[in-house]
Amino acid sequence: MSGRGNTKTKVGTVVSNKMDKSIMVRVDRKVKHPLYKKYITRSSKFVAHDERNKCQHGDKVKIVETRPISRRKRWRLVEILEKAEQV
Repeated sequence: MSGRGNTKTKVGTVVSNKMDKSIMVRVDRKVKHPLYKKYITRSSKFVAHDERNKCQHGDKVKIVETRPISRRKRWRLVEILEKAEQV
């Protein structure tokens, strides 16, 4: 049985687009503190493949897990959910 069909997807914010065809995406999650029961925001950063260099800093994007593209890239851009306001 192949592993297709149950790929992981994440939604996050673009924090860097300085690389060519690559973006850095920050994914936030809420975790309950075991002792104080207060919710804490934890974040992870993923390098994702952006083939057309469409993303800008601050965009909300959906990424999906894929085969290794380079040493750190294991994710690729699926769609831009929300464009950031340009000042």
